[in-house]
Amino acid sequence: MTSTSSATTAPAADSRALGLAHYAARGVLEHVLARHGITFQQQIALRAAVTADTPRTPDELVAQVHASLKADPAGIRATLDELVAEQLLVAQGAHLRPTDAGRELLAAVGAETAPISARIWGGIPAEDLAAAGRVLALVTQRADAELAALSG
Repeated sequence: MTSTSSATTAPAADSRALGLAHYAARGVLEHVLARHGITFQQQIALRAAVTADTPRTPDELVAQVHASLKADPAGIRATLDELVAEQLLVAQGAHLRPTDAGRELLAAVGAETAPISARIWGGIPAEDLAAAGRVLALVTQRADAELAALSG
């Protein structure tokens, strides 16, 4: 009789498994974001502005969000314009700064998603998370290199 465990029966990680996990987690986040009237891309751009050590120019925010999402720079600029129109970001000279409302929105989303994230990630052994982190970092690095080669 053979013993089966989750370690031996779990499917190997591949692009499909990564995509399914990403979209499942993103679906949860987008559900929360929709209740707050913000899109995924708006949240990523707003977070980039809020977490920056120094105020960023629109070009710097576009570059940062593009590096994360691989989204069209023109679409990211439109997203920044939406955040300004919604008074979540404000232009000050050449920079965009988060407003108090922008910071409060991110805090509210974070407070709402924290217990959900804890349920999703809770109970996964630290060594499994470390191994997954190493694999995901390597996949990201290789995919970024492939994208650069395709774009270059």
